[in-house]
Amino acid sequence: MKANTLHLEKENLKKDLKDRHIQLIAIGGVIGVALFMGSAQASKMAGPALTLAYAIGGVVMYFVLRALGEVAVENPVASSFAGYARVFCGPLVSFITGWNYWYQWVVLAMCEISAVSMYMKYWAPDLAQWIPALICLGVIMAVNLIAVKYYGEVEFWFALIKVVTIVAMLVVGFAMILFGFGNGGVAIGFSNLWTHGGFMPFGWTGVAMALVMVVFAYSGVELIGITAGEAADPERSLKSAIDKVFWRVLIFYVGSMVAILSIFPYETLPKGVSPFVMIFEKAGIPYSASIINLVILSSAASCLNSCIYVCGRMLYGLALRNEAPAFLGKLSASQVPANGILFSGAFCLIGVYLNYISPDNVFYYMSAITTTGCMWTWSLIMYIQYKWRKSLTSEQIANLKYPMPCYPYANYVVGAFMLAVTLGMGYDHDNLVALYVAPVWYAVLYILYRLFRIGDAQQRADLSIRTEW
Repeated sequence: MKANTLHLEKENLKKDLKDRHIQLIAIGGVIGVALFMGSAQASKMAGPALTLAYAIGGVVMYFVLRALGEVAVENPVASSFAGYARVFCGPLVSFITGWNYWYQWVVLAMCEISAVSMYMKYWAPDLAQWIPALICLGVIMAVNLIAVKYYGEVEFWFALIKVVTIVAMLVVGFAMILFGFGNGGVAIGFSNLWTHGGFMPFGWTGVAMALVMVVFAYSGVELIGITAGEAADPERSLKSAIDKVFWRVLIFYVGSMVAILSIFPYETLPKGVSPFVMIFEKAGIPYSASIINLVILSSAASCLNSCIYVCGRMLYGLALRNEAPAFLGKLSASQVPANGILFSGAFCLIGVYLNYISPDNVFYYMSAITTTGCMWTWSLIMYIQYKWRKSLTSEQIANLKYPMPCYPYANYVVGAFMLAVTLGMGYDHDNLVALYVAPVWYAVLYILYRLFRIGDAQQRADLSIRTEW
Protein backbone atom coordinates (compact mmCIF):
# COMPACT_ATOMS: atom_id res chain seq x y z
CA MET A 1 0.00 0.00 0.00
CA LYS A 2 1.40 3.39 -0.97
CA ALA A 3 -0.90 5.74 0.92
CA ASN A 4 -4.38 6.38 2.20
CA THR A 5 -5.07 9.78 0.70
CA LEU A 6 -7.86 12.27 0.20
CA HIS A 7 -8.65 14.20 -2.97
CA LEU A 8 -7.71 17.68 -1.78
CA GLU A 9 -6.72 20.90 -3.47
CA LYS A 10 -3.36 21.00 -5.21
CA GLU A 11 -1.00 23.42 -3.50
CA ASN A 12 2.07 25.19 -4.82
CA LEU A 13 3.56 26.48 -1.59
CA LYS A 14 7.34 26.35 -1.35
CA LYS A 15 8.46 23.42 0.83
CA ASP A 16 11.24 25.20 2.72
CA LEU A 17 10.44 24.28 6.34
CA LYS A 18 12.97 21.91 7.89
CA ASP A 19 12.49 19.54 10.81
CA ARG A 20 14.09 21.96 13.29
CA HIS A 21 11.79 24.74 12.07
CA ILE A 22 8.63 22.67 12.54
CA GLN A 23 9.57 21.51 16.03
CA LEU A 24 10.35 25.01 17.27
CA ILE A 25 7.35 26.49 15.41
CA ALA A 26 5.07 24.10 17.28
CA ILE A 27 6.66 24.94 20.63
CA GLY A 28 6.72 28.65 19.86
CA GLY A 29 3.05 28.66 18.94
CA VAL A 30 2.10 27.17 22.30
CA ILE A 31 4.48 28.82 24.76
CA GLY A 32 3.28 32.37 25.03
CA VAL A 33 2.04 35.02 27.39
CA ALA A 34 -0.32 32.53 29.07
CA LEU A 35 2.68 30.79 30.66
CA PHE A 36 4.76 33.84 31.53
CA MET A 37 1.89 36.01 32.79
CA GLY A 38 -1.37 34.02 32.92
CA SER A 39 -0.34 31.51 35.58
CA ALA A 40 -0.90 33.97 38.44
CA GLN A 41 -4.48 34.65 37.36
CA ALA A 42 -5.22 30.96 36.72
CA SER A 43 -3.83 29.94 40.13
CA LYS A 44 -6.47 32.13 41.78
CA MET A 45 -9.11 29.87 40.22
CA ALA A 46 -7.69 26.43 41.01
CA GLY A 47 -4.88 26.92 43.53
CA PRO A 48 -2.12 24.30 43.33
CA ALA A 49 -4.51 22.09 41.34
CA LEU A 50 -3.55 24.28 38.39
CA THR A 51 -0.72 21.77 37.92
CA LEU A 52 -3.35 19.04 37.53
CA ALA A 53 -5.30 21.18 35.05
CA TYR A 54 -2.21 21.61 32.88
CA ALA A 55 -1.46 17.88 33.07
CA ILE A 56 -5.01 16.97 32.02
CA GLY A 57 -4.88 19.54 29.24
CA GLY A 58 -1.53 18.14 28.14
CA VAL A 59 -2.96 14.64 27.71
CA VAL A 60 -5.88 16.03 25.71
CA MET A 61 -3.46 18.08 23.61
CA TYR A 62 -1.48 14.91 22.85
CA PHE A 63 -4.59 13.05 21.66
CA VAL A 64 -5.51 16.01 19.43
CA LEU A 65 -2.01 16.09 17.96
CA ARG A 66 -1.95 12.36 17.33
CA ALA A 67 -5.40 12.49 15.73
CA LEU A 68 -4.27 15.29 13.43
CA GLY A 69 -0.96 13.56 12.80
CA GLU A 70 -2.62 10.34 11.69
CA VAL A 71 -4.49 12.12 8.90
CA ALA A 72 -1.87 14.79 8.10
CA VAL A 73 1.01 12.35 7.58
CA GLU A 74 -1.06 10.65 4.87
CA ASN A 75 -2.43 13.94 3.48
CA PRO A 76 0.03 16.84 4.02
CA VAL A 77 -1.69 20.05 2.90
CA ALA A 78 -1.59 23.58 4.32
CA SER A 79 -5.39 23.71 4.69
CA SER A 80 -5.03 20.78 7.13
CA PHE A 81 -8.18 19.90 9.08
CA ALA A 82 -10.29 22.49 7.22
CA GLY A 83 -9.60 20.57 4.01
CA TYR A 84 -10.26 17.24 5.74
CA ALA A 85 -13.54 18.60 7.11
CA ARG A 86 -14.73 19.14 3.56
CA VAL A 87 -14.42 15.40 2.89
CA PHE A 88 -15.96 14.06 6.08
CA CYS A 89 -18.39 16.79 7.13
CA GLY A 90 -19.33 18.54 3.89
CA PRO A 91 -18.65 21.99 2.47
CA LEU A 92 -20.64 23.88 5.13
CA VAL A 93 -18.53 22.58 8.03
CA SER A 94 -15.37 23.04 5.97
CA PHE A 95 -16.32 26.65 5.27
CA ILE A 96 -17.13 27.35 8.93
CA THR A 97 -13.98 25.57 10.14
CA GLY A 98 -11.62 27.36 7.78
CA TRP A 99 -12.99 30.81 8.51
CA ASN A 100 -13.31 30.05 12.22
CA TYR A 101 -9.67 29.00 12.40
CA TRP A 102 -8.63 32.12 10.55
CA TYR A 103 -10.77 34.15 12.97
CA GLN A 104 -9.24 32.31 15.96
CA TRP A 105 -5.72 33.26 14.89
CA VAL A 106 -6.64 36.84 13.98
CA VAL A 107 -8.12 37.29 17.47
CA LEU A 108 -5.05 35.63 18.99
CA ALA A 109 -2.91 38.06 16.98
CA MET A 110 -4.86 40.88 18.61
CA CYS A 111 -4.05 39.34 22.01
CA GLU A 112 -0.35 39.22 21.22
CA ILE A 113 -0.36 42.76 19.83
CA SER A 114 -1.96 43.86 23.10
CA ALA A 115 0.66 41.95 25.10
CA VAL A 116 3.48 43.67 23.22
CA SER A 117 1.90 47.03 23.98
CA MET A 118 1.39 46.26 27.67
CA TYR A 119 4.95 45.13 28.28
CA MET A 120 6.52 47.98 26.36
CA LYS A 121 5.15 50.16 29.15
CA TYR A 122 7.89 48.77 31.40
CA TRP A 123 10.43 50.86 29.47
CA ALA A 124 8.12 53.53 28.03
CA PRO A 125 5.22 54.06 30.46
CA ASP A 126 4.02 57.22 28.72
CA LEU A 127 4.04 55.76 25.22
CA ALA A 128 0.56 55.34 23.71
CA GLN A 129 -0.28 51.62 23.68
CA TRP A 130 -1.28 51.53 20.01
CA ILE A 131 2.16 52.69 18.77
CA PRO A 132 4.23 49.58 19.67
CA ALA A 133 1.26 47.46 18.56
CA LEU A 134 1.39 48.97 15.08
CA ILE A 135 5.19 48.76 14.81
CA CYS A 136 5.30 45.11 15.89
CA LEU A 137 2.53 44.15 13.46
CA GLY A 138 4.36 45.88 10.60
CA VAL A 139 7.66 44.10 11.28
CA ILE A 140 6.06 40.65 11.58
CA MET A 141 4.05 41.21 8.42
CA ALA A 142 7.24 42.03 6.53
CA VAL A 143 8.95 38.84 7.75
CA ASN A 144 6.03 36.69 6.58
CA LEU A 145 5.82 38.36 3.18
CA ILE A 146 9.46 37.75 2.22
CA ALA A 147 9.65 33.93 2.18
CA VAL A 148 8.57 31.01 4.35
CA LYS A 149 12.19 30.13 5.20
CA TYR A 150 12.62 33.54 6.84
CA TYR A 151 9.46 33.01 8.85
CA GLY A 152 10.84 29.63 9.90
CA GLU A 153 14.20 31.09 10.93
CA VAL A 154 12.69 33.99 12.89
CA GLU A 155 10.27 31.68 14.68
CA PHE A 156 13.08 29.21 15.42
CA TRP A 157 15.12 31.83 17.27
CA PHE A 158 12.11 33.40 18.99
CA ALA A 159 11.05 29.99 20.27
CA LEU A 160 14.60 29.14 21.33
CA ILE A 161 14.71 32.25 23.56
CA LYS A 162 11.54 31.08 25.31
CA VAL A 163 12.81 27.54 25.75
CA VAL A 164 16.13 28.71 27.25
CA THR A 165 14.30 31.02 29.68
CA ILE A 166 11.95 28.27 30.84
CA VAL A 167 14.79 25.79 31.31
CA ALA A 168 16.72 28.41 33.32
CA MET A 169 13.66 29.03 35.50
CA LEU A 170 13.18 25.30 36.09
CA VAL A 171 16.82 24.85 37.09
CA VAL A 172 16.77 27.86 39.44
CA GLY A 173 13.31 27.02 40.80
CA PHE A 174 14.04 23.41 41.65
CA ALA A 175 17.43 24.41 43.10
CA MET A 176 15.46 26.60 45.53
CA ILE A 177 12.96 23.85 46.29
CA LEU A 178 15.47 21.04 46.79
CA PHE A 179 18.68 22.77 47.93
CA GLY A 180 17.65 26.19 49.27
CA PHE A 181 19.39 28.17 46.53
CA GLY A 182 18.57 31.86 47.08
CA ASN A 183 16.86 30.99 50.36
CA GLY A 184 19.81 30.93 52.74
CA GLY A 185 20.46 27.26 52.09
CA VAL A 186 17.06 26.23 53.47
CA ALA A 187 15.19 23.99 51.04
CA ILE A 188 11.71 25.37 50.35
CA GLY A 189 10.23 21.98 49.58
CA PHE A 190 6.84 21.26 48.06
CA SER A 191 4.60 21.90 51.06
CA ASN A 192 3.03 25.03 49.55
CA LEU A 193 1.21 22.69 47.18
CA TRP A 194 -1.08 21.46 49.97
CA THR A 195 -0.73 23.63 53.12
CA HIS A 196 -2.87 26.58 51.99
CA GLY A 197 -6.35 25.13 51.90
CA GLY A 198 -5.28 21.83 50.38
CA PHE A 199 -4.21 20.84 46.89
CA MET A 200 -7.68 21.67 45.50
CA PRO A 201 -8.92 24.61 47.61
CA PHE A 202 -11.70 25.38 45.12
CA GLY A 203 -12.58 21.80 44.26
CA TRP A 204 -13.25 20.50 40.78
CA THR A 205 -15.13 23.70 39.93
CA GLY A 206 -11.85 25.59 40.26
CA VAL A 207 -10.09 23.05 38.06
CA ALA A 208 -12.81 23.40 35.41
CA MET A 209 -12.43 27.19 35.48
CA ALA A 210 -8.65 26.89 35.14
CA LEU A 211 -9.06 24.59 32.14
CA VAL A 212 -10.19 27.65 30.17
CA MET A 213 -6.74 29.22 30.64
CA VAL A 214 -5.15 25.85 29.90
CA VAL A 215 -6.90 25.61 26.53
CA PHE A 216 -5.86 29.17 25.72
CA ALA A 217 -2.28 28.32 26.69
CA TYR A 218 -2.20 25.19 24.52
CA SER A 219 -4.15 26.68 21.62
CA GLY A 220 -2.03 26.79 18.50
CA VAL A 221 -0.37 23.41 18.94
CA GLU A 222 -2.40 22.15 15.96
CA LEU A 223 -0.28 24.52 13.87
CA ILE A 224 1.88 21.44 13.23
CA GLY A 225 -0.76 20.27 10.76
CA ILE A 226 -0.62 23.54 8.82
CA THR A 227 3.17 23.29 8.40
CA ALA A 228 2.75 19.93 6.64
CA GLY A 229 2.00 21.70 3.37
CA GLU A 230 5.43 23.38 3.42
CA ALA A 231 7.50 20.66 5.06
CA ALA A 232 10.39 19.25 3.05
CA ASP A 233 9.69 15.78 4.51
CA PRO A 234 6.15 15.83 6.01
CA GLU A 235 6.09 12.28 7.34
CA ARG A 236 9.38 12.45 9.24
CA SER A 237 8.94 16.05 10.38
CA LEU A 238 5.38 15.68 11.65
CA LYS A 239 5.96 12.43 13.52
CA SER A 240 9.11 13.77 15.17
CA ALA A 241 7.54 17.14 16.02
CA ILE A 242 4.38 15.70 17.57
CA ASP A 243 6.22 13.20 19.76
CA LYS A 244 8.78 15.70 21.00
CA VAL A 245 6.50 18.72 21.34
CA PHE A 246 4.09 16.88 23.64
CA TRP A 247 6.75 16.00 26.20
CA ARG A 248 8.50 19.36 25.99
CA VAL A 249 5.32 21.39 26.37
CA LEU A 250 4.06 19.18 29.20
CA ILE A 251 7.37 19.46 31.07
CA PHE A 252 7.58 23.20 30.49
CA TYR A 253 4.02 23.95 31.63
CA VAL A 254 3.54 21.40 34.41
CA GLY A 255 7.14 21.75 35.59
CA SER A 256 6.86 25.54 35.68
CA MET A 257 3.58 25.40 37.63
CA VAL A 258 5.03 22.95 40.17
CA ALA A 259 8.08 25.19 40.67
CA ILE A 260 6.11 28.44 40.94
CA LEU A 261 3.39 27.11 43.26
CA SER A 262 5.93 25.32 45.47
CA ILE A 263 8.02 28.46 45.98
CA PHE A 264 5.12 30.91 46.38
CA PRO A 265 1.71 30.18 47.96
CA TYR A 266 -0.85 30.62 45.19
CA GLU A 267 -2.72 33.42 46.99
CA THR A 268 0.44 35.57 47.14
CA LEU A 269 0.97 35.71 43.36
CA PRO A 270 0.06 39.26 42.26
CA LYS A 271 -1.82 39.87 39.04
CA GLY A 272 0.24 41.65 36.39
CA VAL A 273 3.62 40.44 37.68
CA SER A 274 5.29 37.45 36.08
CA PRO A 275 6.09 34.63 38.53
CA PHE A 276 9.24 34.10 36.46
CA VAL A 277 10.43 37.55 37.52
CA MET A 278 9.63 36.73 41.16
CA ILE A 279 11.67 33.52 41.07
CA PHE A 280 14.72 35.12 39.45
CA GLU A 281 14.56 38.08 41.85
CA LYS A 282 14.31 35.74 44.84
CA ALA A 283 17.40 33.95 43.53
CA GLY A 284 19.24 37.28 43.46
CA ILE A 285 19.70 37.38 39.69
CA PRO A 286 20.28 41.02 38.65
CA TYR A 287 18.05 42.77 36.11
CA SER A 288 15.50 39.95 36.38
CA ALA A 289 12.52 42.15 35.58
CA SER A 290 14.15 43.61 32.47
CA ILE A 291 15.30 40.20 31.22
CA ILE A 292 11.92 38.51 31.66
CA ASN A 293 10.08 41.49 30.24
CA LEU A 294 12.25 41.22 27.13
CA VAL A 295 11.51 37.49 26.93
CA ILE A 296 7.77 38.15 27.25
CA LEU A 297 8.00 40.68 24.44
CA SER A 298 9.82 38.17 22.23
CA SER A 299 7.25 35.55 23.24
CA ALA A 300 4.37 37.76 22.15
CA ALA A 301 6.17 38.61 18.90
CA SER A 302 6.80 34.90 18.32
CA CYS A 303 3.13 34.04 18.72
CA LEU A 304 2.15 36.96 16.49
CA ASN A 305 4.56 35.58 13.89
CA SER A 306 2.74 32.24 14.00
CA CYS A 307 -0.64 33.98 13.85
CA ILE A 308 0.17 35.78 10.60
CA TYR A 309 1.67 32.61 9.12
CA VAL A 310 -1.44 30.53 9.85
CA CYS A 311 -3.90 33.19 8.72
CA GLY A 312 -2.27 33.49 5.31
CA ARG A 313 -2.18 29.72 4.75
CA MET A 314 -5.75 29.19 5.91
CA LEU A 315 -7.08 31.85 3.53
CA TYR A 316 -4.99 30.30 0.75
CA GLY A 317 -6.62 26.91 1.35
CA LEU A 318 -10.09 28.46 1.54
CA ALA A 319 -9.57 30.21 -1.79
CA LEU A 320 -8.41 27.00 -3.47
CA ARG A 321 -11.65 25.34 -2.30
CA ASN A 322 -13.75 28.26 -3.61
CA GLU A 323 -14.68 29.15 -0.03
CA ALA A 324 -12.95 32.54 -0.12
CA PRO A 325 -12.37 35.17 -2.83
CA ALA A 326 -10.02 33.91 -5.54
CA PHE A 327 -7.47 36.69 -5.02
CA LEU A 328 -6.62 35.18 -1.61
CA GLY A 329 -5.31 32.08 -3.40
CA LYS A 330 -2.63 33.98 -5.30
CA LEU A 331 1.01 33.37 -4.42
CA SER A 332 3.83 35.88 -4.59
CA ALA A 333 7.06 35.34 -6.53
CA SER A 334 8.54 33.70 -3.40
CA GLN A 335 5.52 31.35 -3.22
CA VAL A 336 3.92 32.76 -0.09
CA PRO A 337 0.20 33.66 0.08
CA ALA A 338 0.89 37.39 0.16
CA ASN A 339 -2.71 38.47 -0.40
CA GLY A 340 -3.91 36.29 2.46
CA ILE A 341 -1.21 37.70 4.73
CA LEU A 342 -2.06 41.30 3.83
CA PHE A 343 -5.80 40.65 4.21
CA SER A 344 -5.23 39.16 7.67
CA GLY A 345 -2.93 42.00 8.66
CA ALA A 346 -5.64 44.49 7.77
CA PHE A 347 -8.00 42.81 10.23
CA CYS A 348 -5.27 42.73 12.87
CA LEU A 349 -5.36 46.52 12.72
CA ILE A 350 -8.61 46.18 14.68
CA GLY A 351 -6.41 45.02 17.55
CA VAL A 352 -4.33 48.16 17.21
CA TYR A 353 -7.53 50.24 17.35
CA LEU A 354 -8.82 48.34 20.39
CA ASN A 355 -5.55 49.10 22.16
CA TYR A 356 -6.32 52.75 21.49
CA ILE A 357 -9.89 52.79 22.82
CA SER A 358 -9.74 50.10 25.57
CA PRO A 359 -6.13 49.26 26.45
CA ASP A 360 -6.91 47.66 29.83
CA ASN A 361 -9.47 45.03 28.80
CA VAL A 362 -8.74 44.02 25.22
CA PHE A 363 -6.31 41.19 26.08
CA TYR A 364 -8.65 39.34 28.45
CA TYR A 365 -11.70 39.43 26.18
CA MET A 366 -9.70 38.41 23.13
CA SER A 367 -8.07 35.48 24.96
CA ALA A 368 -11.49 34.12 25.95
CA ILE A 369 -12.73 34.37 22.36
CA THR A 370 -9.60 32.54 21.17
CA THR A 371 -10.42 29.71 23.58
CA THR A 372 -13.89 29.15 22.11
CA GLY A 373 -12.40 28.99 18.62
CA CYS A 374 -9.83 26.45 19.77
CA MET A 375 -12.55 24.28 21.30
CA TRP A 376 -14.30 24.01 17.92
CA THR A 377 -11.02 23.18 16.18
CA TRP A 378 -9.91 20.48 18.60
CA SER A 379 -13.35 18.87 18.68
CA LEU A 380 -13.48 18.79 14.89
CA ILE A 381 -10.00 17.27 14.60
CA MET A 382 -11.07 14.38 16.82
CA TYR A 383 -14.26 13.89 14.81
CA ILE A 384 -12.36 13.94 11.49
CA GLN A 385 -9.91 11.32 12.74
CA TYR A 386 -12.84 9.19 13.95
CA LYS A 387 -14.55 9.35 10.54
CA TRP A 388 -11.23 8.84 8.72
CA ARG A 389 -10.47 5.66 10.67
CA LYS A 390 -14.01 4.37 10.09
CA SER A 391 -13.55 4.82 6.33
CA LEU A 392 -10.50 2.54 6.14
CA THR A 393 -10.32 -1.21 5.72
CA SER A 394 -8.55 -3.34 8.31
CA GLU A 395 -5.58 -3.73 5.95
CA GLN A 396 -5.34 0.01 5.43
CA ILE A 397 -5.47 0.60 9.19
CA ALA A 398 -2.65 -1.89 9.70
CA ASN A 399 -0.54 0.08 7.21
CA LEU A 400 -1.15 3.54 8.66
CA LYS A 401 2.15 5.37 9.06
CA TYR A 402 1.24 7.15 12.30
CA PRO A 403 -1.96 5.76 13.91
CA MET A 404 -3.47 7.54 16.91
CA PRO A 405 -3.33 5.43 20.10
CA CYS A 406 -6.37 4.61 22.25
CA TYR A 407 -8.86 4.95 19.39
CA PRO A 408 -11.82 5.50 19.83
CA TYR A 409 -11.59 6.10 23.60
CA ALA A 410 -9.27 9.08 23.13
CA ASN A 411 -11.98 10.73 21.02
CA TYR A 412 -14.49 10.32 23.85
CA VAL A 413 -12.02 11.68 26.43
CA VAL A 414 -11.47 14.84 24.39
CA GLY A 415 -15.23 15.28 24.01
CA ALA A 416 -15.73 15.07 27.79
CA PHE A 417 -12.88 17.54 28.29
CA MET A 418 -14.52 20.07 25.97
CA LEU A 419 -17.75 19.77 27.95
CA ALA A 420 -15.85 20.48 31.18
CA VAL A 421 -14.20 23.56 29.65
CA THR A 422 -17.56 24.87 28.45
CA LEU A 423 -18.98 24.51 31.96
CA GLY A 424 -15.90 26.21 33.39
CA MET A 425 -16.36 29.19 31.10
CA GLY A 426 -19.81 29.78 32.55
CA TYR A 427 -18.35 30.67 35.97
CA ASP A 428 -16.33 33.69 34.80
CA HIS A 429 -17.80 36.91 33.39
CA ASP A 430 -15.06 37.53 30.81
CA ASN A 431 -15.34 33.97 29.53
CA LEU A 432 -19.13 34.13 29.52
CA VAL A 433 -18.93 37.01 27.04
CA ALA A 434 -16.98 34.74 24.69
CA LEU A 435 -19.67 32.06 24.95
CA TYR A 436 -22.21 34.63 23.80
CA VAL A 437 -20.01 35.81 20.93
CA ALA A 438 -19.34 32.30 19.56
CA PRO A 439 -22.88 31.39 18.41
CA VAL A 440 -23.30 34.83 16.83
CA TRP A 441 -20.09 34.32 14.85
CA TYR A 442 -21.13 30.85 13.69
CA ALA A 443 -24.55 32.18 12.69
CA VAL A 444 -22.89 34.89 10.59
CA LEU A 445 -20.76 32.28 8.82
CA TYR A 446 -23.81 30.10 8.17
CA ILE A 447 -25.70 33.05 6.67
CA LEU A 448 -22.73 33.96 4.46
CA TYR A 449 -22.44 30.37 3.30
CA ARG A 450 -26.12 30.17 2.37
CA LEU A 451 -26.19 33.65 0.90
CA PHE A 452 -23.36 32.98 -1.55
CA ARG A 453 -24.06 29.22 -1.86
CA ILE A 454 -20.41 28.40 -1.24
CA GLY A 455 -19.40 24.78 -1.82
CA ASP A 456 -22.32 22.89 -3.38
CA ALA A 457 -22.92 19.15 -3.38
CA GLN A 458 -20.90 18.65 -6.55
CA GLN A 459 -17.80 20.06 -4.86
CA ARG A 460 -18.13 17.48 -2.10
CA ALA A 461 -18.60 14.69 -4.61
CA ASP A 462 -15.28 15.64 -6.20
CA LEU A 463 -13.55 15.04 -2.87
CA SER A 464 -14.38 11.37 -2.39
CA ILE A 465 -11.85 9.22 -0.60
CA ARG A 466 -9.55 7.07 -2.68
CA THR A 467 -6.91 4.52 -1.84
CA GLU A 468 -3.70 4.09 -3.86
CA TRP A 469 -2.10 0.65 -3.95
